[in-house]
Amino acid sequence: MTTTPMTAIEAEDRRQYRTTRRRDLAVDLSMALATILAALAIGFLVMLATGNDPVRAYEVMLTGPLDRSFRVGRWLEDATTLTLLGLSVAIPFRARQISLGAESQLYAGALAAAAVAIFLPLPAVAAVIVPMVAAAMAGAGMGLVPGSMKARLGANEIVATLMLNAIAVRVYDYLVNGPLKEPGSSAVHSKSIQEDSALTPLSEWFGIPMGRANVGLGLMLVTAVALWLLITRTPLGYRIRMTGSNPDFAAYGGIKVPRVIEWSFVIGGAVAGLAGAHLVQGVYGRLEPGLAGSLAFEGIVVALLARNNPLVVVVAGLFYSYLRAGGDIMEQQTDVGTEIVVVIQAVIVLLVTAQALPDLLKRRIARRQVGVR
Repeated sequence: MTTTPMTAIEAEDRRQYRTTRRRDLAVDLSMALATILAALAIGFLVMLATGNDPVRAYEVMLTGPLDRSFRVGRWLEDATTLTLLGLSVAIPFRARQISLGAESQLYAGALAAAAVAIFLPLPAVAAVIVPMVAAAMAGAGMGLVPGSMKARLGANEIVATLMLNAIAVRVYDYLVNGPLKEPGSSAVHSKSIQEDSALTPLSEWFGIPMGRANVGLGLMLVTAVALWLLITRTPLGYRIRMTGSNPDFAAYGGIKVPRVIEWSFVIGGAVAGLAGAHLVQGVYGRLEPGLAGSLAFEGIVVALLARNNPLVVVVAGLFYSYLRAGGDIMEQQTDVGTEIVVVIQAVIVLLVTAQALPDLLKRRIARRQVGVR
């Protein structure tokens, strides 16, 4: 079978596309770094204005998580979950869908992973993989609900995902406090998962204490690369990008926008389900109340900081979790409380929003010009 040689025009188009993609990645990384530095600078000024020693506080916050291997493990454990949640939000965002449903998808994934890992006897390797597959499927199913509501019924995705979060959390709490609660235990939690279903701790690989950090870190990195390839190298990724850029033009070009919207929610839900599996199989080893804390909504900040680029989400997730870990250490060793970390996080959100305003204005002006013509 012979292939048609590439013409000079096609070769030039491909070269320009690759150049544009590399430039976009560099811009996303630069914007994320600039936002981080600006937020840290504002935090520095806030501490200075309140009479604290910002140099000492930042020294502890920025070096504390690396002081001991256990602290490094705590940082990587948090970064794994947070980055997966950021990735789960970034995909719907690329399709211009404001999905706030990572929390419900995470809890659905955690329940599915725990049900398999606790009650279903499996061989060693399958005992790890099958619960994760179940978690991804449960998260995808939970994502499909608001996706279909938006795509087929025209429902507001923000309201749909928020209401679904409330339902999922209440169902989760009921199950953990009732049918799944470990018999005879005074504490509220489920039975522990089977030993073969636990994710291997990094401590066993490196021979140093790294807390609950585990091989889920590798899963997170593989997921980020896979999603980047999906977005940049596949027809579905092209449809998602086109739908996010201009849904009307995408529909005019033959793209089935409702189906693309559904797929973006399904893929995001599957990734959030994996975050739930990581918490169950790698961190807690069982179901516990308040499993995710505030991580689900902080994943939104990570996605926004990374401008929804899956590769940059990894960098943003590592930084954001480092900031969380450093803030706890700063509070312990200085007179500065973790409130300054909240200030820095809020500044990041404001700066990211400010970055989005020029693009929004440009799109609106372009639409008005087209309408005038």
